[in-house]
This record gives sequence, C-alpha cells and structure tokens, in this order.
Amino acid sequence: MSILQAEGQDILKEIQSSKSVLVDCWAPWCPPCRLIGAVLEEIDLDFELKIVKVNADENPEFISEYQVLGLPTLLLFQDGELVGRITGFRPKDMLIETLKDYGLL
Repeated sequence: MSILQAEGQDILKEIQSSKSVLVDCWAPWCPPCRLIGAVLEEIDLDFELKIVKVNADENPEFISEYQVLGLPTLLLFQDGELVGRITGFRPKDMLIETLKDYGLL
C-alpha cells in the first residue's frame, strides 16, 4: 500500500471504500506531524493498512466535522465508522499496539 493524500469529498470516499482506514490529520507547520509522518511511512511498509493524509489547513470542513482540536490527530475508522482517535505523537511500537487494540492491524 502507499500513503494517500486526499482532500474534500475524496477523504470520505477513501474512508467508505476500505474496511480499516487511518486518517492522519496534519499540517506543514507542525513539527510533531513530520515525526509521526515518518512513523506512518514505516507502518505502511510493514502492514496492510490504508493510510490517508489530510492537510488540516486545506480541509477545514473535515477537521471541524471530526472535531480535530490538536495536530497531529490520527482518526481510526472501521467499516466507515470512527472507532478511535490518537492526538499527538506516539512512538512506533506504542502506535502499533494501539492500532492492534482497535483491530486496524
């Protein structure tokens, strides 16, 4: 799999079209977003999980709808439903454990 960049209605299409989706809400000015981006690239190589990156600055409607209050925020979807969220940076091992707890991995 590869990490997708999505905007507007395409974000919801990606969420609806897969069983498990991790949406990475980020912004270019956010240093922890770059750190977690690198972790997500490693997870993308190791696991079959759809990862969709959403630039918070360019998608305010999506950010507002899902009440993303801090960056980075990872929104975890199963069968189109939001099942969890992770706000802030997490080390790779901790993030993998959390994703397994939610059944995404």
